[in-house]
Amino acid sequence: MTEPAPHAAVEAADIDAAARVVAPFAVRTPLLSFPVLNERVGTKVFLKPEMLQRTGSFKFRGAFNKLSSIPQAARSGGVVAFSSGNHAQGVAAAAQILNMQATIVMPKDSPLTKRERTKAYGAEVVLYDRDKEDREAIANGIAAKRGATLVRPYDDPFVIAGQGTAGREIAEDMMALGLSPDIVIAPASGGGLIAGVATAVKAKFPQAQVIVAEPEGYDDHGLSLRAGHREAHHAAGRTICDALMAQMPGEMTFSINSKLLAKGVTASDAEVGAAVAFAYRELKLVVEPGGAVGLAALLAGRIDVKGKNVVIVLSGGNVDADLFAKLVA
Repeated sequence: MTEPAPHAAVEAADIDAAARVVAPFAVRTPLLSFPVLNERVGTKVFLKPEMLQRTGSFKFRGAFNKLSSIPQAARSGGVVAFSSGNHAQGVAAAAQILNMQATIVMPKDSPLTKRERTKAYGAEVVLYDRDKEDREAIANGIAAKRGATLVRPYDDPFVIAGQGTAGREIAEDMMALGLSPDIVIAPASGGGLIAGVATAVKAKFPQAQVIVAEPEGYDDHGLSLRAGHREAHHAAGRTICDALMAQMPGEMTFSINSKLLAKGVTASDAEVGAAVAFAYRELKLVVEPGGAVGLAALLAGRIDVKGKNVVIVLSGGNVDADLFAKLVA
């Protein structure tokens, strides 16, 4: 795949190529449907459980596709990434498989489980203060000093194409069932997952509505879609959706999402917590808050789904044990 200009779209063919790269290593997660959920919302819902993916989130897909694209001659310098946790683990695991050194810049307040798992894949973890320090500047400095490749969490065509393999699987599995997805919902931080998913799904089902789900107050994608240009959210403090706290959509991802997404929806922390608990108690699934925001919006009645086939991406399951215990208690 040729590296496109910053605003060039990732095409379905790029996602097909990424699928061939990641297939031997990534898990092809199934589409799951549960009578208890269908009855609750009054329509047919399919869940894409990316918490069953390698490293516990969709991020492995894009990370492995990106690292695989690095020429052999450039691999000795290793890779550097910045992440609150899921991208960190995806990059670390991909680097371990490809025998490359990974350094991950992570916030001090990221869940301990995500930091420890990142280290377990052999990566070096560099901590920073997200309120006072610039993670991208720190990562760029390390990359320049070591001659390493910077692996961005979303604004990279190989990353977007890799994430899009989840959407490609959704399209293939719905076709196998003889069904068309009317609504596809996925969460967004920088927007790489939903950009890839939207590209893949709409290549097969142009009529499908792709909807971005975000935490209440952190809805920079929703704001940007309504404004017609990238807008930052102005939320203060924290959300339990620690994976979805990017302040503004990515430049490359929004150039794709502004053309393909129907709209944005939100869910409050309380609604997300209730969705995490519902998934655990009723569906026997462990989903992290950021991964459950689409399900939360559905359960809260934020989307008109009557009579429609709905697909929701549950993007990850790397939840802090103490937080999870509180949410499901």
